[in-house]
Amino acid sequence: MRKLTYGMNVSLDGYIAAPGDDLGWSVPSDELFQWWSDRVEATGLALYGRRLWETMSSHWPTAGQQPDATPAEIEFARRWLDMPKVVFSSRARAVEWNARLVTSDAVTEIRRLKADDRGPMDILGATLAGAAMRAGLIDEYAIVTHPVLVGGGTPFFTALDAWVNLTLVETRTFPDGVLLTRYETRC
Repeated sequence: MRKLTYGMNVSLDGYIAAPGDDLGWSVPSDELFQWWSDRVEATGLALYGRRLWETMSSHWPTAGQQPDATPAEIEFARRWLDMPKVVFSSRARAVEWNARLVTSDAVTEIRRLKADDRGPMDILGATLAGAAMRAGLIDEYAIVTHPVLVGGGTPFFTALDAWVNLTLVETRTFPDGVLLTRYETRC
């Protein structure tokens, strides 16, 4: 069975985007950017919600071809394009760049994908991850906490009907006081 990880940059007060979808507070250091790039390389399948898909697909398909692209950005862009992706949306009509579109029930499809054994999956986007959280499908949380309070926006966690007990499996400090904490769910 595939492992499903939900990981994103998070403000100290728990948001993945500030009001107005502002992500300016989460610009990664070179070391953190490399960590995210290595994570993309290791991911067998990425599950995207529509909004995050629109953000990523508007930038990364051509980012590595820009004249000012750094070697790290070129590498990330290549890895992102190569990584298989599933986009969950009832609004999107088509997706590109090694992705397929799912318009049916996300939880049912995620359960089906987890039953496979083709490598780990990452789930990206708060709304999609919230549905998977409520269904008990998340196996690991990778929380990259930035030392900033944004005061509102899109929360990392959704409201749950029951507690989810977690086990800390890794901590790591990045430049600028950014802290990675990885937790696995306990059965």
